[in-house]
Amino acid sequence: MAESSSSSVGLGNNRYPYFYGPEGRLVLVDSALEAVNRGSTTIGIKTANFALLSSHIKPTKPLVEPAEKIFTIDGHIGATGSGYIGDILQLIDEIQLAAQKHRLSYESPIDVNSLAKHLSSYLHNYTIYAVRPQAASILIGGIDQTGVQLYQIDPSGTFFRGAGFAIGQYSDTALDVIQKEYTADMSTQQAIQLSNKAIEKAVGERPLVETGLITTKDASFRKLVNN
Repeated sequence: MAESSSSSVGLGNNRYPYFYGPEGRLVLVDSALEAVNRGSTTIGIKTANFALLSSHIKPTKPLVEPAEKIFTIDGHIGATGSGYIGDILQLIDEIQLAAQKHRLSYESPIDVNSLAKHLSSYLHNYTIYAVRPQAASILIGGIDQTGVQLYQIDPSGTFFRGAGFAIGQYSDTALDVIQKEYTADMSTQQAIQLSNKAIEKAVGERPLVETGLITTKDASFRKLVNN
């Protein structure tokens, strides 16, 4: 009987040994973030007049078309991501569905903050149960009644709102470029040039980039044609 009790205590103390590391960090989430850091260098830039999303298209095997990187979530919102492409696509499907459900239920477009919070909760659930966290970080840009919005949502469910983000491979280098040259009154063309420069600096070569843009002038998210 005593031996059985001792085993139960041991099981209780080690029920989820893979959740937390010695410093209290979420081990699986840290692994997911490492996967994000090996993904495509991806940029988000926002001013009061527009939101821009750009992502490096990595070279693929011969005869294989590169994966789509920029997505329309609703007419007024776009998104991109870095990490495992399968996880990115699942998260994109999730927020597209959330936007559609909101329109059907309330007969109005979802606001950007609500969409970011929805994705945050969705990702957070993967940190609670014994499942693999989604190895992807997502950038969401759009326009709603509060103006132009830009969010970053990480695998833990943590989300940030800001004017400039960089995720993926060598994101620290890319973010440093953006922080040094960003201005609140920059034009869309200047933002495109800045995002391309940041990605080029990060990857060390002239990159192929996919870009999406929404402006207060037309309030409709669209992909830009690569030159």
